[in-house]
Amino acid sequence: MSVVIWHNPRCSKSRQTLALLEEAGHAPEVRLYLKDGPSAAEVDALQAALGLPLSAMMRVKDAAFKEAGLNAESAEADLRAALLANPVLLERPIVVVGEKAAIGRPPEQVLTLF
Repeated sequence: MSVVIWHNPRCSKSRQTLALLEEAGHAPEVRLYLKDGPSAAEVDALQAALGLPLSAMMRVKDAAFKEAGLNAESAEADLRAALLANPVLLERPIVVVGEKAAIGRPPEQVLTLF
């Protein structure tokens, strides 16, 4: 079973989620999305796997969100463009197992994928 974690090593929740996966016996592929930003197709696939609106997979409280001129009323196209230009806006961590995904907030949330 393929397990991928969209990971930011500077984020405590992301580190906790990675440790939780490893403790549960999983060896996830670690996607350092800040170094290797997502493509539009990957954003679409993550959104489909999460089953959430784009805004729910973004760090809406992050200063970069407001600096990008975004708010709760922003159009999906504007959110997508901002996320592609600023991968830091992606909520973290996101764990993908097959065609399903979960945001690790709290970290234990990702265990529902197994």
